[in-house]
Amino acid sequence: MSLIIFLVVGLIAGVLASYVMGRKNDLLTNLLIGVVGAVVGGSLGGFVGLGATNIIGQVIIATGGAILCIWLWQRMR
Repeated sequence: MSLIIFLVVGLIAGVLASYVMGRKNDLLTNLLIGVVGAVVGGSLGGFVGLGATNIIGQVIIATGGAILCIWLWQRMR
């Protein structure tokens, strides 16, 4: 996946995860949350045998990872 597509997927995932978790973040924070979520979601998805073959699947996996990251962050604070 090219870097531009990875960043766009991360941004979309970060915005969706922030919306689902009820947080109001700026654009850069959403991008960082989404990129970390994409890495976490992709790693966990690969661990359990799930993979994304198109952009929608990538956004779904990245959003799930971002939601998990936000949830863990809230529990640690």
